Amino acid sequence: MLASVGSKYLKSSRRVLSLLDQCVTMAHIKQIQSHLTVSGTLFDPFAAGRIISFCAVSAQGDISHAYLLFLSLPRRTSFIWNTMLRAFTDKKEPATVLSLYKYMLSTGFLPNNYTFSFLLQACAQLSDLSFGILLHAQAVRLGWEAYDFVQNGLLHLYASCNCMDSARRLFDGSVNRDVVTWTAVINGYAKSGQVVVARQLFDEMPEKNAVSWSAMITGYAQIGLFREALELFNDMQIAGFRPNHGAIVGALTACAFLGALDQGRWIHAYVDRNRMVLDRILGTALIDMYAKCGCVETACRVFDEMLDRDVFAFTSLISGLANHGHSAIAIEMFTRMQNEGVCPNEVTFICLLSACSRVGLVEEGLRIFKSMTNIYGIEPVVQHYGCLVDLLGRAGMLEDAKRVVREMPLEPDSYVLGALLNACRVHGDVELGKETVECLAERSLDHGGVHVLLSNMYASANQWEDVAKVRKGMEEKKVKKVPGCSLIEVDGAVFEFVAGDMSHVFMDEIVLLLLGIDKHLKSLWSEDDDNDDMKFE
Repeated sequence: MLASVGSKYLKSSRRVLSLLDQCVTMAHIKQIQSHLTVSGTLFDPFAAGRIISFCAVSAQGDISHAYLLFLSLPRRTSFIWNTMLRAFTDKKEPATVLSLYKYMLSTGFLPNNYTFSFLLQACAQLSDLSFGILLHAQAVRLGWEAYDFVQNGLLHLYASCNCMDSARRLFDGSVNRDVVTWTAVINGYAKSGQVVVARQLFDEMPEKNAVSWSAMITGYAQIGLFREALELFNDMQIAGFRPNHGAIVGALTACAFLGALDQGRWIHAYVDRNRMVLDRILGTALIDMYAKCGCVETACRVFDEMLDRDVFAFTSLISGLANHGHSAIAIEMFTRMQNEGVCPNEVTFICLLSACSRVGLVEEGLRIFKSMTNIYGIEPVVQHYGCLVDLLGRAGMLEDAKRVVREMPLEPDSYVLGALLNACRVHGDVELGKETVECLAERSLDHGGVHVLLSNMYASANQWEDVAKVRKGMEEKKVKKVPGCSLIEVDGAVFEFVAGDMSHVFMDEIVLLLLGIDKHLKSLWSEDDDNDDMKFE
């Protein structure tokens, strides 16, 4: 009699659980859970596992509900434990994952290969290398180390924590290397700045995917090899791979620093054509690219199209506006940022202070500087003091600027002293300029540009003997000014020209063209002078 009753309940629960495949809301789930509770089959591990899986993993689910049900279960299976660990991993709650794992061990359950994949992801998110090493030892002891999920998780952990020696030993000893294995190691080397090794492994890969391409592109962009990043981005498409989110962001970063506007526009068109979501990272990359290329209006349009804007998007646009003569709008953008409830960071204040400095808004700049500590609890660093010195110096308040340098709680660096020196040049304060250069020399920060600036100040004051002394001192110390360079984009390709370098293959043609442009400009200037003279007559 008891057996027949139990089998009836079990059969009923299976029939009800089959409805889970048709569930689309939590209301449906709760109806089924109520039926299972009344029928006494909710604590059946299979039934509970199906309910928890839907609530924890499904997009329509509720992880809080899943967790409450999980805690109420008298008996849990490995599937149920792994489902909860996976859910918290997907929700980017790594601390909860590790805490739940410790609870799992205390109940006598041991992890399997799937468990380790979630745990190692959590350690990587937390950069918790010590706990990861414990997991590695446990995986070896339980015999799970050789499994693909576990091995790739370990490689990702070591690479994320910049332990490339451990990652490489694991990689070299691996028998079953798949594309994930290769990509994890390449990504680790690229993030640690070892792009030569990363590229060598990338070229050796028997099979590549979009993630491995984007890892290498991002690696180049992160260390400033922007040309290489764009070249690889083009190679990726030639090889038949569709650029993914990471590759596009890396390429946009390269376009921003190279001023490659045409290629940046093509990437933006690709994003629109493929209906890619303009999330915080991609949207900010586009704003930064357009702002650095001088297309501030387009940068503003991209900003307005973003549905979710964070501090990085606001800061990027504020910086672009300030750098291109729209300081007043940049400060208005800060007000909008505050109204939308987005808190500024250290970089935001550097951009705002620079904006105030460019248009001489001293009172506004001082108010913003004070608000860092008083309102947002951000302690100013050297760069902020440098902006404050620049703000006061440009406004001719040299004594106030000097007092900031003298009283600041941090050691002034080349940025702070350089701002003061530039103010001395603009306002002709030779003595303070000389004193500032001496401070730079004491800190071994007196590069060639500093001496040239001091020499020019002496020349403006007709102190030719001092000019000669500075020039002679530069010769004795073998100090040379770093040559300037310019970049220009032609037909999507970026060319660099360094002052004094005549090695370009078309240099003769370029010089002739520049001479022609110079002659044409001089003729226009001469015509303007003639017209002005006629007006005064």
